[in-house]
Amino acid sequence: MPTVDFISLGCSKNLVDSEKLMGLFEAHGFHVTHDDPNPKGEIAVVNTCGFIADAKEESINTILELVQAKNEGRLQRLYVMGCLSERYLHDLEAEIPEVDGWYGKFNYTQLLEDLLSDIYPATEEKSLNTQYSTLNKRHLTTPSHYAYLKISEGCDRHCAYCAIPLMTGHHKSRPMEEILDEVRWLVSKGVKELQVIAQELTYYGVDLYGEQRIAELIEKMAVVEGLRWIRLHYAYPTHFPWDLLRVMREHENVCKYLDVALQHVSDHMLSRMRRHITRQETIEFIERLRREVPGIHIRTTLMVGFPGETDDDFQQLLDFTRWARFERMGAFAYSEEDGTFAADNYEDDVPQEVKDQRLSRLMRLQQRISAEIEEAKVGHTLDVIIDRREGDYYIGRTEFCSPEVDPEVLIRYNGQELKEGEIYRVKITDSEEFDLYGEIIS
Repeated sequence: MPTVDFISLGCSKNLVDSEKLMGLFEAHGFHVTHDDPNPKGEIAVVNTCGFIADAKEESINTILELVQAKNEGRLQRLYVMGCLSERYLHDLEAEIPEVDGWYGKFNYTQLLEDLLSDIYPATEEKSLNTQYSTLNKRHLTTPSHYAYLKISEGCDRHCAYCAIPLMTGHHKSRPMEEILDEVRWLVSKGVKELQVIAQELTYYGVDLYGEQRIAELIEKMAVVEGLRWIRLHYAYPTHFPWDLLRVMREHENVCKYLDVALQHVSDHMLSRMRRHITRQETIEFIERLRREVPGIHIRTTLMVGFPGETDDDFQQLLDFTRWARFERMGAFAYSEEDGTFAADNYEDDVPQEVKDQRLSRLMRLQQRISAEIEEAKVGHTLDVIIDRREGDYYIGRTEFCSPEVDPEVLIRYNGQELKEGEIYRVKITDSEEFDLYGEIIS
């Protein structure tokens, strides 16, 4: 069977889709590779991102590079799936005819069916094992000790700037037992740490059960034997399910970590963004998180340069960031996205130079805050999971750090061999702006 190289772009939710499709290909006898820097496969599948302009540009450039490889005979077939082709399917088909097949976010089993039809004559065609798509087996591309777990797809929030609902549709929760089956399967494969992800985590269950059931789901996951850490990503502050904080407090393996995008804090901006929350409610939300889960690390995302943002709006954002002291914070400048409420109703009136200046000021402030927060950990002893070894250091993370996006702990190799995926007690000896240094004590 041919080798198929998968290139997965964009977020971790895309990565899960790629892993499921890779597992499906393997079940049918294909050899698969993922993001191979020197691909040797006869077939390439690109899982695209269409979230913002930079991501769309990266997706298009990747496709064009593979088109060139196909034209030069280094690649036989090229298929494209994911968010970009979900949103711009007909335009892409017309502009890049060299691609052998275009698929969206939800019909990727059709990709395999079409490919099998291309490879085998009708009399020999292998039938697609449709039952496989209902199973939870995936080809994991992450280190063997952690994985991403997607519990739902889509979003019903319709924030003014966001194109995600245009690509993913309405919120659709996965059945709870199906998720728990996948959790047990992942743990049986050696996974100790799960990053629980969704476009909107806290809405989980409303469509299936008539109410938010995220706290119940996480509590049932927490009692799965062998699961050491559960980390929560992409919550929404409005109508937050407060019982989830009880689960954090009562279960040691539910990390005291919450990823919740706030975007802004001025009432003017929150209203125009259609966030359905006020400045005061946002402040009370942060205060309650910290009061009910002492030591919680909050990751958030903020936006500058949204249409109509004034100097006063931005100053409120700076003051709020200084007050909130987020342990983890990312920020980006607004870019207009076709089809969104903001694109259709607002003029993109903040000059790019002003957006860039505001973003730089905000991130400089956060860098100082992050440095102070990490420095305060020096002298403390924390649990650290080992991800890898690089040169003279083992690289690990605490429960307060998600892979790839958060600070890491560097432990100098002193002759003691550490096992990837094992959790060690580590005394923090030094800090930098984002990362920590430590030594093993047990």
